[in-house]
Amino acid sequence: MKKPTLLILAAGIGSRYGGLKQIDKIGPSGEAIIDYSIFDAMRAGFGKVVMVIRKELEADFRDFFDDKIKGKLNIQYVYQELDNLPEGVVAPAGRVKPWGTAHAVLVASEVINEPFMVINADDFYGMEAYQSIVQYFTTNNNLKKHCMVGYQLQYTLSDHGTVSRGICSYGEDMILKGIREVTNVERRSDEIGYNHPKQGWSTIEDDTIVSMNAWGFYPGIFQLFKKGFADFITNADDILKAEYYIAKPLAWMIEKKLGDIQVLESDAKWFGVTYREDKELAKEKINKLINSGLYPENLWS
Repeated sequence: MKKPTLLILAAGIGSRYGGLKQIDKIGPSGEAIIDYSIFDAMRAGFGKVVMVIRKELEADFRDFFDDKIKGKLNIQYVYQELDNLPEGVVAPAGRVKPWGTAHAVLVASEVINEPFMVINADDFYGMEAYQSIVQYFTTNNNLKKHCMVGYQLQYTLSDHGTVSRGICSYGEDMILKGIREVTNVERRSDEIGYNHPKQGWSTIEDDTIVSMNAWGFYPGIFQLFKKGFADFITNADDILKAEYYIAKPLAWMIEKKLGDIQVLESDAKWFGVTYREDKELAKEKINKLINSGLYPENLWS
């Protein structure tokens, strides 16, 4: 099997964080969360990294990553820009927001011809996530059967504000049936829930499996995302603000029986930096992992 690629979605604006959180320093030697993701991917057997960024930030990313990772793993950069669109698709006048995560995946189609894993730049997924994706690619022979790493909701919350989470539904065979996006999720005393617009406070079980955008795809998925994007542009209710999320073309794929998603459960404790206040807790968690021997104090020395 050709070594898989790690595709990192790093073009976000970070409005809630208040800065370029993708390369904000979290580790004791100035590492960002992305550094730990790349380090884990290398150990798990990935062959290269592709980062989706904004063109205007390329120099910042190259200054941060290129020298320290040179000779260890190949890194390529692709650009998520408003005009980076499939042939025949035109950006509407007045659009300012990025097109969303599914579009971010789509812009990498010209540089990825092998199985690949998608992750968010500002999320720490744990070594097990990368290992389970590689193991899946090694043993699965159905190129229309993709995968995702599912996390228990209780391990994916922020102490500093509400979050949005994709609640997964699946059968006994762990094949994904759908993802329901729930916003304003938080823990209140001893329960997790959200404020439903009509029903008020609605609880969710702690061990509910959610998607944290850790996907394993075969390259054939690009064609599906491309078709879905054209449909999205045509049918979106508010094309100036609507976003093309990964869950959207996957829902269409599942509905039309064009492919499947195998849910790989993980007990790993995700953490991320949604809010600026999350940074100190992320630092503490990294230091605990270093002290337990899972990572060196300086990743790239």
